[in-house]
Amino acid sequence: MRNILGFNSGWFFSKDAANVPSALPADWESVNLPHSWNATDGQDGGNDYHRGTCYYAKQVSRADLPQTDRVYLEIKGANSSAEVYVNGSKIKSHDGGYSTWRVDMTDNLKDTNLIVIAVDNSPNDRVYPQMADFTFYGGLYRDVNVIGVSSSHFDLDYYGAPGIKVTPEVKGSDAEIDIKVFVTNKKDSHTFRYTVTDADGNVVASKTTDDTDEDLDIKGVHLWNGKKDPYLYTATVELLEGDTVLDNVSARFGCRTFKVDPEKGFFLNGESYPLRGVSRHQDRLGLGNAILPEHHEEDIELILEVGANTIRLAHYQHDQYFYDLCDEKGLVIWAEIPYISKHLPDGRENTISQMTELVAQNYNHASIFFWGLSNEITMGGAEDPDLIENHKILNDLVHKMDKTRLTTIAVVSMCGIDASYIKIPDLVSYNHYFGWYGGDTTMNGPWFDKFHAKYPDIPIGMSEYGCEALNWHNSNPSQGDYSEEYQAFYHEELIKQLFSRPYIWATHVWNMFDFGADARAEGGENGQNHKGLVTFDRKYKKDSFYAYKAWLSDKPFVHLCGKRYIDRVEDTTKVTVYSNQPEVELFANGKSLGKKTAADHFFYFDVPNAGETTLTAVAGEYKDESVIRKVDKFNEDYLLREKGAVLNWFDVTEPEGRLSLNTPIGEVMKTFKGKLVMVSVGIMLMKQLKAKSKSKESGSGGFSVSGFKITPDLMKMIGGFSLLRASNMMGMINLSVTKEQLLDINKKLNKIKKKN
Repeated sequence: MRNILGFNSGWFFSKDAANVPSALPADWESVNLPHSWNATDGQDGGNDYHRGTCYYAKQVSRADLPQTDRVYLEIKGANSSAEVYVNGSKIKSHDGGYSTWRVDMTDNLKDTNLIVIAVDNSPNDRVYPQMADFTFYGGLYRDVNVIGVSSSHFDLDYYGAPGIKVTPEVKGSDAEIDIKVFVTNKKDSHTFRYTVTDADGNVVASKTTDDTDEDLDIKGVHLWNGKKDPYLYTATVELLEGDTVLDNVSARFGCRTFKVDPEKGFFLNGESYPLRGVSRHQDRLGLGNAILPEHHEEDIELILEVGANTIRLAHYQHDQYFYDLCDEKGLVIWAEIPYISKHLPDGRENTISQMTELVAQNYNHASIFFWGLSNEITMGGAEDPDLIENHKILNDLVHKMDKTRLTTIAVVSMCGIDASYIKIPDLVSYNHYFGWYGGDTTMNGPWFDKFHAKYPDIPIGMSEYGCEALNWHNSNPSQGDYSEEYQAFYHEELIKQLFSRPYIWATHVWNMFDFGADARAEGGENGQNHKGLVTFDRKYKKDSFYAYKAWLSDKPFVHLCGKRYIDRVEDTTKVTVYSNQPEVELFANGKSLGKKTAADHFFYFDVPNAGETTLTAVAGEYKDESVIRKVDKFNEDYLLREKGAVLNWFDVTEPEGRLSLNTPIGEVMKTFKGKLVMVSVGIMLMKQLKAKSKSKESGSGGFSVSGFKITPDLMKMIGGFSLLRASNMMGMINLSVTKEQLLDINKKLNKIKKKN
């Protein structure tokens, strides 16, 4: 029988070793897995986290390993590339930091064994990801196991797959279950015992045969029906030698049907089931990717609380345990590989291997409906023939491996809707940030109407949208201020535009949680992307969290926004309440300010602000409280101060009616003199680019900066940024502007009148 041994404890780690040791070093750090060497420096900003080869070593006696014919090492996550050495001999390497892979150690084992795993997250030109807005944490950050099996066993060598493939097909009120197993060293005398059990453990179908591919029938099948009823069956197959069980494998599965209609959206088991949800990065504050089951469980509970029924698991394969939780909770999943941002001419084989691993390892999960081929991959242009061919290869590969699910891509906002690669997958989804990265919130819905009108037969979704918020506050929020109030306004507007268009097959907020992005220097807390509905430590649910809960959750509640915004200068202040109840009444120090109804679940009250006021929102039997306080001077603790910024917005002189660094670039460009200033800025940056050898002519309507193609569409989006905000983001593409340069630019702009 198969013997699985946890192998997480008793490792030794070195960041400084130069090569594989021949004996267990006495001076290495003692660690247990999961572990990442970037748990701190990958989240503190500066884009300077350690990237290189680090070593893990463990000494183990053969007597402490399974006493079986074959002994495998199973590694569930080593980022990004790794090599395994047993007693000094290299026996396997692997490229791809987010999937399971295994190593047959048997022939290299001795009485006492030194196992060394060299893990490397160095930049290179062939393993994805290499350019993306998140930290590539190095480490053995998931479980490591030892698996003991007999010489004849269910396959452990094919791309980390489980050795069993279950394909259910619903036929009327019944289901036909095709179960296929893959066997190493199969003998003519071997037979297979197939068993299907229901959620209570009762056998509903069984068969013993010598065939590795069998169909079993379930009469009166119980459907997996999303969050309403995520019913799971279990298929088990035993490898038999006479009556002796040599090995066994099992997989849970669900029976369901689905389709995506380009006009009416997503359907589950024949019923309309609008997909409204979030995206998720897996990392945690202070842990990086080295997270535990309880962290996955907390994430699932928060996602369920907000009312989401779908998750885009970005931008890589997530832990098997999390997919298991999604199966159990009835969430509809988009799973993808990290083919992201920058197409690598030498990376094709890595996209193929990572996609093969993703599908092979996750085929049996009832929750997975969509395979994502790439994300924002056209940063360098959408018509690269190699990029297009790569997508066709991946699309064909997925359809060959899995005929039951659909393929999709997440398209960068500035990619034109006529791009040929958009026509490759079954479904398309766009990442749009109108209202945060340029433009304004009103542009989102009309963009989708335009796409849908031109391509009515292509299902279109919204794979990313969001804006950043930290603990900054004001009563007149604006784009780019990083306030909790602007984020709440942004999501109110997006909810109303997106959820009212049934043809949008899915919406995924970017992001459910703040996450590590060490290159970022925004919002006053460097090293993080703060677009989450929940903070990085999962301790605080931002007001926007409750905007979605009001629309998506059936659990009654009422939420008073602005709990962290206490001190207010205005005599009458706006207070927002979110609730999924039909009516809300607001009390100020016990006095009713009236009742309101709101079909959009957003209730707005004008509240007199004098002294200290306790606010109480009441919706039926539910209530929530907060406090506001009248102050004469704005509390500067609520004011965004960029950490390490050369200038902050409030340090910039802004004469009335004149341009400044705080003026959106699009407005600056409306004036002739403003254009001249922008040309001078462009020349200054081009000189810097030339000096750093980071730019090159593209010859196709733009030029590239660190792999990002500067196109007319991108320039249009940038038009919504102020020059100051753009300067604070330049570190992400290795550019910088000094304080003196900014003040000189501002001085020139102050002389120019705004154009009405």
